[in-house]
Amino acid sequence: MQTIRQLDLLRTGIAELRAEGARIALVPTMGALHAGHMALIEAAKRPGTRVVASIFVNPKQFGPDEDLARYPRKEQADSRMLAAAGCDLLWMPPVEVMYPEGFATNISVSGVSDGLDGAARPGHFDGVATVVAKLLNQVRPDIAWFGEKDFQQLAVIRRMVADLDFGIEIAGIPTQREDDGLALSSRNVYLDEDERARAVALPRALGVAARAIGKGGDAETALAAARASLAAAGFELDYLTLVDAGTLAEGGDPARPRRLLAAARMGSTRLIDNVAVDPIEQG
Repeated sequence: MQTIRQLDLLRTGIAELRAEGARIALVPTMGALHAGHMALIEAAKRPGTRVVASIFVNPKQFGPDEDLARYPRKEQADSRMLAAAGCDLLWMPPVEVMYPEGFATNISVSGVSDGLDGAARPGHFDGVATVVAKLLNQVRPDIAWFGEKDFQQLAVIRRMVADLDFGIEIAGIPTQREDDGLALSSRNVYLDEDERARAVALPRALGVAARAIGKGGDAETALAAARASLAAAGFELDYLTLVDAGTLAEGGDPARPRRLLAAARMGSTRLIDNVAVDPIEQG
C-alpha cells in the first residue's frame, strides 16, 4: 500500500492505478479506524477496482467547543489496518495541503443540511461538503463509499454530488454495530465503562420506536416513549426525529421509506444513530 501526503504524488499514484485499467473507489475517513471502516474497504474491493482510503481530521467540520484537539489520531495503527484489509493507496494530507494559505471557498448544501445536526452543529455540514468536494476532486474516483450511521451526512454528500455534476457514484453501507447493538464510532472510546453499558439504550430505544411506527402505531407516542427511555438511561438528547429517508423532511409519508435519526450525549460524548422505518402498506 502506498502512503501519500502531497498532491502531486497523489496525482501520479492515481494515474498509475488508472494505467492498469482499474476503476477507483474512495473511502474517506478521519482515521481512528474500526470494523465499520473496514466494512467500507471490503465493500469497495470489487473486481477491477483499486481502493483508495483517505485519512484527514477535518478542522472545518468541528465547532469551537467541539473535540478537534482530542479527536483520536492513530496513524500507524490505521495504516496497518488498511494495508491488511487490501487498500491500495492511502491519501493522508496535512492540513496545509488541504487548506493552503489563502483558502477561501466554502460549500453549503441547503435543505438536507438545515435541521438535525445542521441545527445542532452550525457550520458542520459546510465543513463536510467542502472537504468531501476536495477529496473527490483530488482522487477523482468512480465511486465513493460512506456509512449510513452518518445518515444526514450521506444525504448532504449525495445532494452536492448531484447538484455539482461530479459524475461520481456515492454508495452507502448499513451501520456497523457492536454485538450489543451500539453503532461503531471512533468516539466510543470516550465512554467510560458505566457510560458504555448505558449507551446501548440508544439503539434499543430507536429499534423499539421504529418497529412500533412501522406497524402503524402513533409516531408521537413511540417517539415520546423513546425519549423517556433515553432520559432514564442518562442520555441528554439533542434530537430524536422521524424523517423521510430521501429528503429528510420531518414526519415523512408512511407509504415511503422513513428513518428515525437521533443524537444524544452520554456524559461528554455525543453519539448519533439511526434506524430504518418500514413503509406501511396502504390498503
